[in-house]
Amino acid sequence: PTAMSRPSLHLLPERTGGAAENMAIDFLLLRRYPSPAELRLRHYTWRQPAFTFGYAQKIAFVRASLPADETLDITRRPTGGGLVDHRDDWTYALVIPRGHPLFDRPGPTIYRHIHTALADALTEHGACVRLQDRPPETPPGICFQRPERDDIVHAETRRKVAGAALKRTKHGVLLQGSIWRPATPETTNWETLTETFAKHLGTCLEAEPTPTGWPEFTIEEEEALIDQFASTEWIEAR
Repeated sequence: PTAMSRPSLHLLPERTGGAAENMAIDFLLLRRYPSPAELRLRHYTWRQPAFTFGYAQKIAFVRASLPADETLDITRRPTGGGLVDHRDDWTYALVIPRGHPLFDRPGPTIYRHIHTALADALTEHGACVRLQDRPPETPPGICFQRPERDDIVHAETRRKVAGAALKRTKHGVLLQGSIWRPATPETTNWETLTETFAKHLGTCLEAEPTPTGWPEFTIEEEEALIDQFASTEWIEAR
């Protein structure tokens, strides 16, 4: 595309929320975004110690895997993947809208494209990382204990640095990703990482990074989705 026809990559303001609220907002960004043709990226933080787990995971496994000595905010994600510890991570969500060339590509291809951009951003911040080239040996369990194919790992130790999970609907693809901060250099500038990541995503996705205000979702719809992600029925669905 020419510079004039490049889509925008909307960079949304940082927000802090509980587990159910964060998942609800990510889902709304996929389902009800007022500029449906634009890509959208947000980094967000957690109001209290939180874990999220994959859509298909069994609640019995999740509960058995959680720390027993801490009060935790937990919910099931709309995306797949394993159990993610958000107590010291850097969390983001990216939506690739229907109509973007990457939307129709297989999930692993999308995953590799986005993680390549994130690895480039981390490298710019001083990290020594690469994509994991070994195939997974077992189904997703606990994130950051072992890397899946195309996760981001330390180039020498192969320790997992970043992972993500996808959901595809008629509206687009939602990717929810996490960087485990203790696995990155102390010099990492977390204040500017969103901007650096967006720059590399812009190259990868042929989009123009554009800081954007917060979309105006209806209070009723937002509250209904938060209630859904906080409900026992959703959390214990499997």
